[in-house]
Amino acid sequence: MKLTFVSNYINHHQIPMSNELYRALGADYTFVQTEPMAEERKAMGWGISGETIPYLKCYYEEPDVCRQLILTSDIVIFGGVEDERYIEERLASGRPVIRYSERLYREGQWKAVSPRGLIRKYKDHTRYRNKEVYLLCSGAYVASDFHIVRAYPGKMLKWGYFTETKQYDLDALFDAKGSVPDGAEGSMSGSVTGGATGSAPRVPEILFAGRFLPLKHPEYALELAAHLKEQGLPFHLTMVGGGELEKELHRMVSDRGLDNCVTFTGYRKPQEVRAFMERADIFLMTSNYLEGWGAVINEAMNSGCAVIADAKIGAVPFLLRHEQNGMVYRDGDLAEFLTYGEQLVRDRELCRKLGRNAYDTIVRLWNPTNASKALLDFAEGILKHEWRVRDEGPCSPALVISPGKGYSYTRKTDE
Repeated sequence: MKLTFVSNYINHHQIPMSNELYRALGADYTFVQTEPMAEERKAMGWGISGETIPYLKCYYEEPDVCRQLILTSDIVIFGGVEDERYIEERLASGRPVIRYSERLYREGQWKAVSPRGLIRKYKDHTRYRNKEVYLLCSGAYVASDFHIVRAYPGKMLKWGYFTETKQYDLDALFDAKGSVPDGAEGSMSGSVTGGATGSAPRVPEILFAGRFLPLKHPEYALELAAHLKEQGLPFHLTMVGGGELEKELHRMVSDRGLDNCVTFTGYRKPQEVRAFMERADIFLMTSNYLEGWGAVINEAMNSGCAVIADAKIGAVPFLLRHEQNGMVYRDGDLAEFLTYGEQLVRDRELCRKLGRNAYDTIVRLWNPTNASKALLDFAEGILKHEWRVRDEGPCSPALVISPGKGYSYTRKTDE
């Protein structure tokens, strides 16, 4: 099988999956990048500097080669590209296409009433409802959006982002978690594979990692820090990232007397962020409904963190079950968020249980190896006209979950 994956640009969130597809298909797998990466993303450490990727081709450098790959491959996976011209010729040919997409109506499904928008959605999607075009839903609310425009009935599958999955000695990983209070003896310099170093008592380590933007709500992390301090609970909060709210956040720390329990690190490279996750007991994912997926959730879960997340983040209903492998609060409900943060700081055993179950969710289901196998099985089924879907995880049926139902969905125990 010859498979070509077309997207705007390759990054550290896509490389693990592509590596698995290349491992399975060799020269029959190609990733076509349609545009150079934005400088902002490079500044955040997303650039792939100094790497030779054998399966990568750039459309803007080899347009004829890439066009032929898109037209002639057995299966083309297409997504993350606004310009439909890359895929129009393939769609017109009637050959199989697997699209992947985040939400159509991230800012609200009320936007579906736009006549101009509906015409565009019909042209790009709905008219292929009975053709060999399938949809991978990169987020729990994607199926609901496409259901509104009557596209891909019975052909929408769970998908997402599949970050590098690490295998840990869990006892050593958890032994190394936490922060050493200022002035205490001991060290935090030991590797997680070697267990904790030093003999100092550790306090719960809380981590926020992301851009300091309004949609990310980094101020929630500082609200939790202030709340825990008021309760007299020991903790440390690390804030990794930067952005337009940075000055305001620093001012908030100063005004609320949090200087001795909050550390700002600035932007860090992806591998450095993972190291912070390995030390963290609790990971805060406080974005709102504008967060299409949120790949740092995968990484934090793989690192054994107990994740507290907003219900309307795209990844949350796919990855988290409340009080089983994470904590999920109603969109924008600061009081509920603070309650769960305090609960995890007070209850070390619950925190560890959620972290272990989160780790299991990633290494068992939501990882590049399992996802690539599920995708290849599905693609082979399409070519044989006998495609089937998995019962759970990637390439299982994507149910129509409206954004207002995500919170209650994470409370379900039968899936």
